Amino acid sequence: MFGYDKIDLSLSFNYIYFIIGVIILAGYSYYVYRYTLPPVSNFKRYFLLLLRSMALVLLLFIFFEPVITLTKKIILTPTNLFYFDDSRSMLIDDKSNRLATIKDLIKKISNSSIDKNNEYFSFGSSVKLLNADSLNQLKFSEPFTDFASIFSDIKQTDKNIVSITIVSDGVITEGSTPIYTAEKLGIPVFTVGIGDSSRQNDIEIKNIIHNDFIYAETPTVILATILNFGFSGKPASVSLFDGNKLLEQKNIILDKSGVNSVSFDYTPKQSGEKKLSVKIDKVEGETTLLNNQKIFYINVLSNKFNVLLIAGSPSPDLTFIKNTLSNDNNLKVNTLTQIAAGKFLEQNADSKLDSANIIFLIGYPTNSVSDEFYNLLVNKLENKNTSLFFILTGNVSVNKLNRLKNILPFKIQNIENNYIQVQPDIQINEINNPILQGTTISEWNNLPPVEQAYSIINVNPESKILSKVQIANTPRNIPLIISRSFGSKRAIAIMAKDIWRWKLQTANKNLTLFDNFLINSVRWLNAPEDKKRVKIITSKKFYSSGEPVEFTAQVYDESFNPINEAEVKITITSNNYKTELLLNSLGSGIYEGSFLPDQNGDYTFAGSALLDGKNLGTDKGNFNVGDMEVEFLDTKMNYDFLNLLSTQTKGKYFPPSKIDDLISELKNIDLQSSKEKITTSEIRLWSDEWFMAIVILLFAVEWFLRKRSGML
Repeated sequence: MFGYDKIDLSLSFNYIYFIIGVIILAGYSYYVYRYTLPPVSNFKRYFLLLLRSMALVLLLFIFFEPVITLTKKIILTPTNLFYFDDSRSMLIDDKSNRLATIKDLIKKISNSSIDKNNEYFSFGSSVKLLNADSLNQLKFSEPFTDFASIFSDIKQTDKNIVSITIVSDGVITEGSTPIYTAEKLGIPVFTVGIGDSSRQNDIEIKNIIHNDFIYAETPTVILATILNFGFSGKPASVSLFDGNKLLEQKNIILDKSGVNSVSFDYTPKQSGEKKLSVKIDKVEGETTLLNNQKIFYINVLSNKFNVLLIAGSPSPDLTFIKNTLSNDNNLKVNTLTQIAAGKFLEQNADSKLDSANIIFLIGYPTNSVSDEFYNLLVNKLENKNTSLFFILTGNVSVNKLNRLKNILPFKIQNIENNYIQVQPDIQINEINNPILQGTTISEWNNLPPVEQAYSIINVNPESKILSKVQIANTPRNIPLIISRSFGSKRAIAIMAKDIWRWKLQTANKNLTLFDNFLINSVRWLNAPEDKKRVKIITSKKFYSSGEPVEFTAQVYDESFNPINEAEVKITITSNNYKTELLLNSLGSGIYEGSFLPDQNGDYTFAGSALLDGKNLGTDKGNFNVGDMEVEFLDTKMNYDFLNLLSTQTKGKYFPPSKIDDLISELKNIDLQSSKEKITTSEIRLWSDEWFMAIVILLFAVEWFLRKRSGML
């Protein structure tokens, strides 16, 4: 009926109640129109009765929430999907002769007598549909191999897919491992392995361990892990390069365990982003040299930055903090100690303030601060890239402190010059926070008490409470250490004084908690901005030849509200190459764009955002094209992955020599597969606005006819 095999109508209540309701409503309509005033013809009376009955029954029908279920049986032809690896790894020269093998497989599969309703695809960075005639035109030029894209594409089809066959070396260079996704599809996956799964004689740089951020003129260690197979006892030369400049070279003897660790001492001279690389010189007999080099980037921060300690009065906290920070060669520490109203012990207060990168406020501001200097301080903290470390004492002026409410991690309502002794209660989920790095909860729990002033404060929603307090070994819901990172501003607050006691307590135990906490705090406060008003990045640092470079930008106003109407332009330069790129707005302050480089090498980019001719900000960076070809880093076939993928999906793994067995397997699946597919769909009549429109129309027609006849 109507092209459907079955049509069902269901109601949310029993049918008998609906029938009873219809009878009652029909009887009510008859009762209403037994007699009319004035009398009308029988035809009009029965017509009005019909309109009233139909409208009321339709309302009752909607109330019973009717649903029509349509069932259709569709005859589907079984479809076998074939995916051929089109990545550059198919060009690796090994004993298996990959290129000739995959071309021979393509020929056998396309000439087989499997059901002709097959579909062919190539895959690499993405999946592309092919026709049978173009299978021999694969270029094997894709820069990556993404298996996950195969199964995300299949999930969106309604075809009767009975098998999936993947011809590849099984080496994933992009995306996730799709075992679980493939298993959920319920379709058998057959894999054909291309390449030699045996380990080749080779030397490779497995990984490099280094700090992402270091300081200029500060030594650091770069550790490279070297793997070898088949070269035990052979000499090798490993070098560290800064760009093309050789920094250090080491000669090693390759270990029989197959693993060597090589460390390099690196001391950057200037700040900025540095492109470094570790290279291994060729050793006779290696299968490939493409994995003998690994490139990485390190951010070098300025070696000296200024810390200014401003204290409301001389105190042990000021002395201990100054001594600890002064021991760090990367810091230049200045102090301003208030000794009278508007007067500091030290000279040149304004110049020290102007040059500060991080400001410590220790029991400051008090009621006796100089308005002129305090205005400079507030302006410095609000409008410059200056971070704040704050220690609360009872002599702090609440009114003056509230001028810093946009920077502090809390808001304060009241404070008294009365104190209670408290101990830290570190939040267990924050112990790995970079501010607390190098300390343990037990160390914090054993610290002596500090003095916390009675106060009423509210922690800002975007702030983190690193530690609450304990009073007489009883945890209390009162913050002690708070951090805040919002936009380009960072702040840390300690809601107590006399933290110098932590230094004395730990000194006898040869612990460094106090020093670690302060140095970690300064480094966190001085870290590169989480969020600049204009931030432009590439999707990654290294691109393969022929791979498009993708840019993403974020643009904000002074209050860090996103701007969608800006013009974001990027200038990209290389040796003798220069081009400009205009990014497209995606909304929410996000912009994107891409370009395809036509040559390999190092690139730099600089971008800016303009709105109504006003420069909102700039950003810059760099990336590399072609120095690292990830498809050539792993030269052997990943048999374990291909076999696991097939067995977990109830398929099979086949070597290229068994391709005839695969074709026979696919033929059997075609014969045994179901050719029918039952589809069902539901129509919720009760939510269809047309039913209500008909009810309203019926009542309207009835009312019109009654009025025309002079009826009430």
